[in-house]
Amino acid sequence: MDKEYRAPRGTQDVLPGEQPYWDFVQATAARLCARFGYGWIETPMFEDASLFVRGVGDVTDIVQKEMYIFEDRGGQELALRPEGTAPICRAYLQHGMHSLPQPVRLWYLAPNFRYDRPQAGRYREHHQFGAEAIGEADAAVDAEIVELLWRLYEELGLTGLTLNLNTLGDPNCRPAYLEVLRDYYRDKLHHVCGDCQGRFERNPLRLLDCKVPQCQPVIAKALAMTDYLCDECAKHFADLKSYLEAVGIPYLLNPRLVRGLDYYTRTVFEVQPKEEGGQSSIGGGGRYDGLIEQLGGRPTPGIGFGTGIERIILNLKRQEVAIPQPDPVQVLVAYTTPAARVEAFRLASELRRAGVAATASTGERSLKAQMRHAGGIGARHAAIIGERELAEGMVTLKRLDTGDQELVAMADVAGRVLGQQA
Repeated sequence: MDKEYRAPRGTQDVLPGEQPYWDFVQATAARLCARFGYGWIETPMFEDASLFVRGVGDVTDIVQKEMYIFEDRGGQELALRPEGTAPICRAYLQHGMHSLPQPVRLWYLAPNFRYDRPQAGRYREHHQFGAEAIGEADAAVDAEIVELLWRLYEELGLTGLTLNLNTLGDPNCRPAYLEVLRDYYRDKLHHVCGDCQGRFERNPLRLLDCKVPQCQPVIAKALAMTDYLCDECAKHFADLKSYLEAVGIPYLLNPRLVRGLDYYTRTVFEVQPKEEGGQSSIGGGGRYDGLIEQLGGRPTPGIGFGTGIERIILNLKRQEVAIPQPDPVQVLVAYTTPAARVEAFRLASELRRAGVAATASTGERSLKAQMRHAGGIGARHAAIIGERELAEGMVTLKRLDTGDQELVAMADVAGRVLGQQA
């Protein structure tokens, strides 16, 4: 039996009927980024695997469980891009962007790849819109990044979203908090999951990020990082909140919000839809002031976010947001005699060059079948060429919604259709 080929698990085909959602999200994102002064950047689909091990963190789920790693024919270990920030920082370093006016504001829209359990709105190949502001530590830049993400959802028409906000401190104040956190967890390790038992020594902050039900009672009683902030981190967080309040962006303080990447410092945030509660975010990000230094650069602050296109579209459908639809074909050029087929093809080409969406009939269909096809593709007009029309250089132009028809010179068809459209 022949094998039936299907898209790999965790991937999807985006068919023409779905494209209006993608076009709507991408066009809105590009328009907003231009308004905020962010420039578009594209990075390769694969990178040196060590870029993510060093940048994302070797004890994160992404590196330990989810990366697609392969060796090329030259023996170099490469990885399909699992997230967008580390490649942007690599490009910042490689191309000497530190010499540009800071912060450098960049945005991208690209596929990412993670070997994860597929579920609604989450795929092994997923597409992410993200923005990064590199080279400035001011909390105003944090607020700008958060606002860009929030305004995206607003302009897309999404409602009922919650912005969760937290701070993770920095290398000056976080170590003391981590010791407090370990002391709290030390006699409770038998109550938490196996992953958390491993995180206790390797990455204790991730204990607060666990979603396993048995760990939630322990997490709920843990002391918050906000109680251990140094003066600079406390001021930065207070400034961020004041900026968000000044531009009317509501937020919910969430002291358990950690995010799953090791490079975050200070600000972290997530936006969650009410349908999924606290189990999944539609987008989020944070500050990564030490990341570029980890990649070999000089100390350079940065902050960014990522939001999944598939997850946005899932929420657009759930909320029944009206999406702009592409214009249908305006004219189907039909023929009633084989001798008219070439003229029908020529007329369709002429109409397209004049700015009219048009297609010519094909095959040996009857006129009745061609009219059914015109209705099926949503055409507004049929331009019919028969023996008489061919002899006289005319076309029978028929309005498919009313049935009205008239005889029009071939050279005038485009003008007549565009005039009726105006």
